[in-house]
Formats: sequence, C-alpha cells, structure tokens
Amino acid sequence: MATKIRLQRHGHKDYAFYPIVVADSRAPRDGRFIERIGSYNPNTNPATISLNFERALYWVNCGAIPTDTVRNILSREGVMLMKHLQGGVKKGAFDEAEAQKRFEAWKAQKDAKISAVKNQAIEAKKADNKKRLDEESKKNEAKAEAVAKKKAEIAAAKAAAEAEAAKAAQEAAEAAKQDEQAPAAEDAPAEA
Repeated sequence: MATKIRLQRHGHKDYAFYPIVVADSRAPRDGRFIERIGSYNPNTNPATISLNFERALYWVNCGAIPTDTVRNILSREGVMLMKHLQGGVKKGAFDEAEAQKRFEAWKAQKDAKISAVKNQAIEAKKADNKKRLDEESKKNEAKAEAVAKKKAEIAAAKAAAEAEAAKAAQEAAEAAKQDEQAPAAEDAPAEA
C-alpha cells in the first residue's frame, strides 16, 4: 500500500484550512485516512501550522511520500532535516548528540528569523497606524479651522445685523422724539 502525507480541504469557500493526514494514495482527497498528524491554516498572517513532529518523522521514515506542499511544510518544521540527520547517524558520519545539537541550532536560527519577521510586521503596522493617525489629526485640524472660520463669519454677520437693528431702532427712537417735539412746538405758538 502506497501511503502519502497530504492535505485535506476543510472550511468554506473563502476560508479554507487543511488537516495534514497520512492516507492511502488511492483514497479520495477528503476521504478515508490513516492518521491525522497536524493542520495548516493559511488564513492567518503568518500561516499557522500545528504538527505532531514525532509522528510526522515516523511516517517519513516509514516511506510515506509527502505531496509538494506538505514537503514544504515538513521542511519548514524541520522534519526533513531531522530525517537527513538520522541518515547521517546511521551512516556513522556523526553521533546522535551531534545530530540533536545541529537540529537545535537550526531550530533556534529558524525561530529567530520567524520572530524577526513577526516583529517587522508589528512595527510596520504600528508605523502605518501612526501615519494614519497623523493624517487624521491634520484633517481634523483643517476641518476645525474651517468650522471656526465659518462660525466667526456667522457671528460677525449676526453682530452686524444686531448693530444694524440697534441703529435702526435708535434712528426710529430719534425720529419719534423729533415727531413728539415738532407737534408740541406747533401747538405752543397757537396758544400764544
């Protein structure tokens, strides 16, 4: 029986995630499988991979053939490197402790690279948020200036209208005063 390590597709149309399974090569893609050894979710940034390292290494050593995508995932997680190092131990090139030391050094370097990429993404996001905040504050200041200018114009127009009304009322009062004095002046000579 030819076994393959491959991805099954789950999820809905725009949100697919993939269990990593060991299956008979003749079985359908989403059908019967022998063992589930992990999962791959490309919807997160960076993609989330959970893998049972020991079982994956066991199946690769047993001769299970990974598909191209799964081979990339296994390489990224270090399964293929560990298989290579175990081959070196079998040949006598180095001992098990040296193999484990090399693997740990590779894993530390890989983790450092991944954390650097994550930190860079976080810094880029912070810089983008700061830039957007600065642009928004500039827009708000410009809008506030425009509103203040418009309110000042409205207040000036209102003050001018009130001044006009006061002036008109004063003129009307003076005219009324003159009208009162004029008839009194006309009446006075008639009595004399």
